[in-house]
Amino acid sequence: MKKVTFKDIANESGYSKATISRYFNDPDSLTDDAKEKILKAINKLRYKENKIARVLANGKSEIIGVLIPDLYMHYYADLLTKLLVCSDKYGYKAIVFQSLDDSIKEKDYLEELLKYHVEGVIVISHVISSKELASMNIPLVTIEREDQYTSSINSNNYEGGLLATKHLVDQGAEVLIHINSGLKKESPAYGRIKGYRQVVKESKLESKEFNANFGDRYEEIVSKFKPIFNEIEDKYKGKKKGIFLSNDTIANVFLNLIVQKYNTLPDDYLLIGFDDSPISKEAIIPLSTIHQDITAIAEKAMYLLNEKMQERKKRHPKKDETIKHEIVDTTLIIRDTTRGKYEELD
Repeated sequence: MKKVTFKDIANESGYSKATISRYFNDPDSLTDDAKEKILKAINKLRYKENKIARVLANGKSEIIGVLIPDLYMHYYADLLTKLLVCSDKYGYKAIVFQSLDDSIKEKDYLEELLKYHVEGVIVISHVISSKELASMNIPLVTIEREDQYTSSINSNNYEGGLLATKHLVDQGAEVLIHINSGLKKESPAYGRIKGYRQVVKESKLESKEFNANFGDRYEEIVSKFKPIFNEIEDKYKGKKKGIFLSNDTIANVFLNLIVQKYNTLPDDYLLIGFDDSPISKEAIIPLSTIHQDITAIAEKAMYLLNEKMQERKKRHPKKDETIKHEIVDTTLIIRDTTRGKYEELD
């Protein structure tokens, strides 16, 4: 078939080549009647747009970049799925890279995204500082990571930490234990630790924290959890242990260790995770957890990024972009790992 050109569309529609170019690059400058006639000509001629040529002409790729730590953590996988759905609603496709906590890879991937002429970036990975990200001079939004210099969307982690730990107290915990996957103080998720500590202070119960980087693979997490599990078993034998874990993925691993030993969850163990990712419902014993509204997080992130991208497309964009931080509320989800055996199901 003969390649269809702007000249062909112009001849078919009765408009000039300049008007056809405006249809693709600045459609809002045309009347509805003109756009309808040009679209009819395009469909009749079966025109296939040259995306590469369009990017070279106006710099608008209709592509965003997403930089994510890994896809092992169920929260990240769920969030990425929601982000892809949201980006599609705004007419954008996404290029996704996982950094695996490697600062060199993360910088290389960001440079690679710029080479693809992405119009904006959503960063969930947390190796590069927000100051360095802001210096890239591209529309950018971060999620659940250090965000002093970037606009961000985060959950109310402190509220979630309070809800989780108070629930363990209400269920009769005699010892409060928090297992955290190496969160840094500047991370928004560090609020989970602060919430836990506040309840420990108010309840005056015996407590213990385990804070370490457990890795991002099942075998690695298990190897690091076994000595912690053994310590809890030995030190708190016979006491009702309320254990708050910083995410559902590691909560499920810890639950598996208990069930492998006892073939059930003993009455002296109460477990609660954080995220309400799919694994919390699918666990061998459904996990109580703190619900992060991942759909709302994804929608707010994409809305904010789109605002920034549209501003950049204006003839006279604002030089100083306002940094915005939005917080999404969390809620308590009670399932079998903190529910008494004889309590009725919801």
